[in-house]
Amino acid sequence: MVQGGTAYIGDQLNVDAATLEAVLNKLIAERQQPQISGIPNNLPRSGAVEFVGRETDLTDLHTQLHQVDRLAITALRGMGGIGKTELALQYALHHRGLGTYPSGICWLQAKEQDIGTQVVNFATDKLRLTVRTDSDLPRQVQFCWDNWPTGGDVLVVIDDVSGPNENAAYAAIKTYLPPQETRFRVLLTTRLQLGTSIQTVQIDVLSEAASLKLLKSLIGGNRVNQELDTAKALCEWLGYLPLGLELVGRFLARKPGWTLAKMQQQLNEKRLAARALCQAQPDMTATHESVAAAFELSWQDLDDPIKELTYHLCFYALAPIPWEWIENHYKSHNPSLMQQPISLIWLPINNQNKTDDLDRLEHWRDEGLVDRSLLTVVSSPAAPVKVQLHQLIREFFRTKLEQWPDAERLKRAYCKRMVKVAQQMPQAHFLTRDQILAVTPAIPHLAETANAWQQWFEAGALVWPLRGLGSFYRSQGAYEQAEKWLRDCLTVTLDRLGNNPRAVVVSLNELASLYELLGRYSEAESLHTDALSLLKQLLSSNHPDIISNRHDFVSLFAASLNNLALVYESQGRYSEAEPLYKEGILLEEKLFGKEHPNLARSLNNLAELYRAQGRYNEAEALYQEALALRRQLPDAADSLVASILNNLALLYNLQGRYSEAEPLFQEALALLQKLWGDDHPYTATTFDNLAELYRIQGRYREAEPLFRKALSIAKQLLGEAHPHIATSLNNLAYLYYSSGRFSEAEPLYQEALTLRKQLLGNTHPAVAQSTHNIALLYQSQGRYSEAEPLYREALALRQRLLGNEHPDVATSLEDLAGLYYSQGRYSEAEPLYCDVLTLRQRLLGDEHPKVAASLNNLAELYRLQGRYSEAEPLHRDALTLRQQFLGSEHPDVAQSLNNLAYLYESQERYSKAEPLYIQALSIAHQRLGEDHPNTQTVWRNFVGLLQAVVAADQTDSLSDQPITQALLQQIQSDQQ
Repeated sequence: MVQGGTAYIGDQLNVDAATLEAVLNKLIAERQQPQISGIPNNLPRSGAVEFVGRETDLTDLHTQLHQVDRLAITALRGMGGIGKTELALQYALHHRGLGTYPSGICWLQAKEQDIGTQVVNFATDKLRLTVRTDSDLPRQVQFCWDNWPTGGDVLVVIDDVSGPNENAAYAAIKTYLPPQETRFRVLLTTRLQLGTSIQTVQIDVLSEAASLKLLKSLIGGNRVNQELDTAKALCEWLGYLPLGLELVGRFLARKPGWTLAKMQQQLNEKRLAARALCQAQPDMTATHESVAAAFELSWQDLDDPIKELTYHLCFYALAPIPWEWIENHYKSHNPSLMQQPISLIWLPINNQNKTDDLDRLEHWRDEGLVDRSLLTVVSSPAAPVKVQLHQLIREFFRTKLEQWPDAERLKRAYCKRMVKVAQQMPQAHFLTRDQILAVTPAIPHLAETANAWQQWFEAGALVWPLRGLGSFYRSQGAYEQAEKWLRDCLTVTLDRLGNNPRAVVVSLNELASLYELLGRYSEAESLHTDALSLLKQLLSSNHPDIISNRHDFVSLFAASLNNLALVYESQGRYSEAEPLYKEGILLEEKLFGKEHPNLARSLNNLAELYRAQGRYNEAEALYQEALALRRQLPDAADSLVASILNNLALLYNLQGRYSEAEPLFQEALALLQKLWGDDHPYTATTFDNLAELYRIQGRYREAEPLFRKALSIAKQLLGEAHPHIATSLNNLAYLYYSSGRFSEAEPLYQEALTLRKQLLGNTHPAVAQSTHNIALLYQSQGRYSEAEPLYREALALRQRLLGNEHPDVATSLEDLAGLYYSQGRYSEAEPLYCDVLTLRQRLLGDEHPKVAASLNNLAELYRLQGRYSEAEPLHRDALTLRQQFLGSEHPDVAQSLNNLAYLYESQERYSKAEPLYIQALSIAHQRLGEDHPNTQTVWRNFVGLLQAVVAADQTDSLSDQPITQALLQQIQSDQQ
């Protein structure tokens, strides 16, 4: 035994000094191992008032830590302020309570003193190990791990692992990590991507619901509920970032007199410099004094070229950014030359260096930003790369941008790029789904550009994003959003381009056209009138633009005349529309000559007016002229030719010239399919038109698949919520109504009505039409008490929107009278029928097919009342008008012949009734087919006449017509 000295026994045992020291340390530790009560831990206090929204993350974290049979290292990764530290702390506190880690929970701060020192301190203070201090720190730490108390798992948390890059960050802690034993579980929190050997739980921002719950925990539920919409907007502005939400919530808790709206206003004005985001409290878990400070830690590690990349990214909206856009800019400018003076940074790249530069750009993106949780890749692995910034990180980058010497030039360059994006957008009333998918990624960025960077646009350039946004939303039926952008476009045009009259006129006309579409005719008229007034003033002046571009302005004036005429036509103001159309055509003839294809559109528009007025011969001549002019073009297969063909076919449809209409519809359809295939709204419309032709003819089996195809195409191209969908639903419902399939028609009518109200508002002519159609359906079902209020609602809406002097108002009055007629309320029906007749004569003239319909209805009312002497001249006038305007073979002529015959039959004037029935039956058979309901009606009436004649024993009064004699023989035979 040795006393008071050192015993050298290694030589005697043939063991080296290091091995012997380890053995002795273990023996000493085992002899000195103290008794520890409870779970040893050094967990800090949590500053969370309530921990919300991380239940799934806690479960995922625990699963990750316990899914391997060796040392498990899991990293909680996310941007600064996301709540990584709080989540790790809550996990540790939760499992301390459960006893999951009975051998200790060791909390280490990576940015404080050395990790190794913290391990030794924990072992000394909490485990009561005696650690020798005469060895280096790594050996001391290894001693701690080797002598850690057994009996259960150990959780080691290393908070805020950071460094200039992931390699340096991991190297700083690697030496001190526990040995690869299953009982050790290591949890890291970091902003970095630390490598594939470390399992990662990516922490995202909170959901809206969790964000509101956190806010309520800080300021009280009543305060949030009183301003719920503002609270939601506040959470959105903060990007649902826990640190931002906690800072703002704690600030508001200290400011009970502040409304959430006032808080929102300060954030909008002060951005990251708002006091609420810069006043951390000492009891908070997060150690950052502000949101900006949380991001500054990552910013300090960025190289200058990567910082410049953030300047480019921060211009964009909080939406996926196509990486291709960034690459395209860097292909023509080289920010990699950051070592050069600022003035040399933007030198063009040599072609041979472009690939290297783009590789370097990708490196800056991934290693510089994505791996530091400053940027997120939001695209799937196989798709083109898209990236996105968090709201507050974007605000931070924008703050840094303002401090950069070359910021102004960068802003102007960005605006120029977005103008080019806007100029590439298709300008059309309808966009296909493919077109929508192609331009949709640009929409939020164009909106952000127009909202946030207006002052850096060159004069006139801003109208491109605004106009592009308006066109995009209008094409999708999102009219409220379209109006916002087109109004902004007009305002900007007037403010910035007041001396550019062409731009002003175009903006006026585009907003006016939207209002016309929405049925806001007075607003549309006002804007179109302003455009025309401006053009008239310019054309009579010596304005320099007029002197150099007079031809262009005269053409624009003619187009503006057309636009105003269309508004008048929509309102039924035909006498005001016609001279405008004609004036526009005269101007174009002077500009282009009478044989120029450009006249085709204006001629087509005037023809449409004549068709609405019942001036069919004049309309047909104009359609034919427009078609001939347009077909002079080398490539006559364009959408305008298809449109004219459609319109001419619709005219023939009205005239009952079905055999002429059908090939025109088919030609238009073939042309549109050649241009765009089936997948285009214009093609769907032509399917609808052809189907309607078949419906009128009673060819329901042929009509239904076409209506369904049109609806399917429209849904595929435009989505479920678009006015065109409502029109297709209405058309299919009308087919079912016409064929007596009322139970199938009603839900489609209701769906169309709901959709129109949703998209167009409750006060739109299309809503009145849908309401009216449902009333017609209810009337046909005998549901008179339900039909009447709907008729009245549609009438009131039309009167309010269109005025009392409009053809649609006449239709509403007529059908309401028809309801009274069906109920036997003749005294109420008569004045309405008379009003309709007078109104139509006033609007359309005495000679119009609609006037003939009014005469027919009033005559039928008189017949039912036995007022035969009053009914007969009205029936004769209706028949004459129809023969004159529609031709002697039109189905409406057959109807008049049938009704007049029925009148004669009611008077027992059988010899006069018989030839009229035969003539009506011949027309109906020829034009509608024998299975059409109208044909069947005439047939039943004719048989009824012959039965009455036989009963009255007056068969001698009938003719020798074969059909009459054959039916007589059959009736007499049946009676015997």
